[in-house]
Amino acid sequence: MIFILFIIAYILLGLVAWVNGDPRRVAYPTDSQGYFCGQKGTPNENKPILFYFNLLSCTSPSVVVNLQCPTRQICVSKCPERFLTYMEIQFRYRKDRNYWTYYSQFCKSAHLKPAKTLTQVLLDDDCPTAIFPSKPYLQRCFPDFSTKNGTLTVGNKTVFEDGSGKTRNAVELRAAANGINKVLDARAIGVKVFEDYATTWYWILIGLTIAMLLSWMFVILLRFTAGFLFWLFTFGVIGIIAYGIWHCYREYSSLQGQPDSHLTVYHIGIQTDISMYFQLKQTWFAFMIILCILEVFIILMLIFLRDRIRISIALLKEGSKAIGYIPTTLIYPVLTFIFLSICISYWAVIAVYLATSGVPIYKVTAPEGQCKHENKTCNPEIFNTTEIAKACPGAQCHFAFYGGKSLYHQYITTFQIFNLFIFLWLINFVIALGQCALAGAFASYYWALKKPDDIPPYPLFTAFGRAIRYHTGSLAFGSLILAVVQMFRLILEYLDKHLKEAQNNISKFLKCCLRCCFWCLEKAVKFLNRNAYVMIAIYGKNFCRSARDAFNLLMRNILKVAVMDRVTDFVLILGKILVAGCIGVLAFLLFTERLPMITEGPTSLNYYWVPLMTVIIGSYLIAHGFFSVYAMCIETIFICFCEDLERNDGSTEKPYFITPTLHGILNKKQLVSQKQKE
Repeated sequence: MIFILFIIAYILLGLVAWVNGDPRRVAYPTDSQGYFCGQKGTPNENKPILFYFNLLSCTSPSVVVNLQCPTRQICVSKCPERFLTYMEIQFRYRKDRNYWTYYSQFCKSAHLKPAKTLTQVLLDDDCPTAIFPSKPYLQRCFPDFSTKNGTLTVGNKTVFEDGSGKTRNAVELRAAANGINKVLDARAIGVKVFEDYATTWYWILIGLTIAMLLSWMFVILLRFTAGFLFWLFTFGVIGIIAYGIWHCYREYSSLQGQPDSHLTVYHIGIQTDISMYFQLKQTWFAFMIILCILEVFIILMLIFLRDRIRISIALLKEGSKAIGYIPTTLIYPVLTFIFLSICISYWAVIAVYLATSGVPIYKVTAPEGQCKHENKTCNPEIFNTTEIAKACPGAQCHFAFYGGKSLYHQYITTFQIFNLFIFLWLINFVIALGQCALAGAFASYYWALKKPDDIPPYPLFTAFGRAIRYHTGSLAFGSLILAVVQMFRLILEYLDKHLKEAQNNISKFLKCCLRCCFWCLEKAVKFLNRNAYVMIAIYGKNFCRSARDAFNLLMRNILKVAVMDRVTDFVLILGKILVAGCIGVLAFLLFTERLPMITEGPTSLNYYWVPLMTVIIGSYLIAHGFFSVYAMCIETIFICFCEDLERNDGSTEKPYFITPTLHGILNKKQLVSQKQKE
């Protein structure tokens, strides 16, 4: 009931956010009055570009603090294309009024006339003191920089008048533009990434489809040739890593003889263009060392775990047989993906609507950043008549963000935290529901004495309905515990990010200890929850009793748990890596134009690694969805097997439900089958 009440509250929060929010505030740039540029049905409909009156003031520290440049910003239809100053316009206006017609489109009002003095224009903030050639960039006017004989220029000029009697150079203007670029770099990268996705989406879908077919094929083959596929997985992964080592060495060798081969990451610093790091031999050398360590680790694991691998293969075969009798379980990850997509989409939409809720809030900004009233709330209509304008000459009242003073707006942050918490709870509940439903289906297979005759009809559908009807509270309670732990981890990460500069060595040590503890706690809770859901599916008890029984059962079989859990996970992870690796190699050859047989592949990508990583991660997630069914199947069979050993003795009255082959491998005792007893 508590879970249902929270869901109802979550729906109501979404309705309230939808009424008060406006996602257009994210899509359109906003002028100093809080109006959108380029929005249809408004006076700015034909003015989609934001223009800064004095871009040179954007070097102020307030740009980083308030994400706003301390100068007036208006919406314009196009950017300036020439150099002009206000004083120059006053002189030329007497001879040719067309100059003012062109200049006035960059003023606060086109109906003004150049009659005011420069001092009065600066005080009233009606027009820019100067304009210079610019180009639209991210719907904002930025200087049209170019390089001439190695010298930075703006409109083919290295120096120009700023309209206030000072001579400026292109380097100063570049520094001012960079002040805004620091805020807009993320969006610029996002635009380039979007362009890459628009170019390669067709190939990405093909790659993900191949990954799905490959995963499905491996799942089907595991039923018949688990041992063969395990070694195929193993040598496939070793081969892919070996290819990666060879490729890294080749790139490292090719960069060795170049003039800039001595450059390192410390020389180039932090760059938004990730491709620059791939031009350093240090990068490829680091990748080569990492891959070599990974290769050696996998080989050593295979050597020391060769005996225990037999147990994994036996469990995989038994799991394959169970999935063969219940093939609908392979489709269930699609249902989980749909549920998770709904939860993620709903959370993201509410977050955007909450972030864009409210009315325009205006803050005091000072070009020099030395006003004691800076960052205070103000009213732009009466600002020039207030004491702040007199106390801080040059200070202005500009739009800052959207907010309000109502009860709803005061609790926006609280609503965002609530949105995140319910999101975590729902995500964990969806995963728990899938685990419980799959465990119920596979448990019905195990406890069928005569397989497959005694398996009930539609076992997955029945188990899913039973989980919804009888175990929602238990699943919600287990999900709540995990969501609370994850919430604490996120809060800790948030505090660490915002208090980084105020930390000393002791606080850093405590922070690392807390992060490690919460990480371990989350892993332990996930492990216990998963086994508790299996016990819930078998016996139908509540969460606490099921978790206790599962824990005691596993502790009584701790050695078997160590063998089964880790080794089987290792086998399945190899399968995921092989699927993702195969698709990743093909995608790498395609996106870097190294497949001559494909002439119509994507070209001229900004970041080829963006679609590449999308394909690799997507392929891994698809493989994870298929192999997670196997993991849940094997874990359910193992718990059922432990229960079977404790409840039965193999006699006619209490026969074992496990197959004789698997019992002999796991328990290392000769099982007398029921046929021999008879």
